[in-house]
Amino acid sequence: MTDQKTNQQVIPQLIVGLGNPGAKYDQTRHNVGFMLVDALAQRWQIALAETRKFQGFFGEGWGAGSRVRLLKPTTYMNLSGQSIRAVTDWYKLAPESVLVVYDDMDLPLGRVRLRLSGSAGGHNGMKSAIAHLGTQNFPRLRIGIGKPKDFFPDTEKDTVSFVLGQFSKAEAPILAEVLQLSVDAIELSLKQGIEKAMSLYNNRVVGV
Repeated sequence: MTDQKTNQQVIPQLIVGLGNPGAKYDQTRHNVGFMLVDALAQRWQIALAETRKFQGFFGEGWGAGSRVRLLKPTTYMNLSGQSIRAVTDWYKLAPESVLVVYDDMDLPLGRVRLRLSGSAGGHNGMKSAIAHLGTQNFPRLRIGIGKPKDFFPDTEKDTVSFVLGQFSKAEAPILAEVLQLSVDAIELSLKQGIEKAMSLYNNRVVGV
């Protein structure tokens, strides 16, 4: 198994998908982080169970040859950092070992972007994660959902109703392909580090 320090590779130990709990938010654009964690849990056969001390659905097991933990906070998006911090404190994990997955309107649907660090970019879940981890220096995977005008050019659809809306039937096959691409990128990051996955997946475009 790959040693954490080999070649200074950044290998995720905790993968967090951001979203909102409850049926009304299920399958919405803002919950694409939840969708990816569910896809990883299915792929690696890791059972997720609601865990009160972590304020979220949590599971651990093996993914791509590495010990890995999965988390879906149930705090609602704006307080996601509370749940993340509860897990990192319990397992004594460094922020650099936490990979946070979330939706990004600045990327079109069909694109993903891995980064080793960065600002919240206006995303409330990431603002909370940064505040509770006390640093911006942790990896993240942004999954593009596009902007309202990309899908509704003739209307003034507001941002909130867009991100809290469900993916359309036309978007569904692209989303499925994006989720698979993201699973592949994360599996590579577990084997060879985040930077290697960045070099291979940040320029991929699906659904075109």
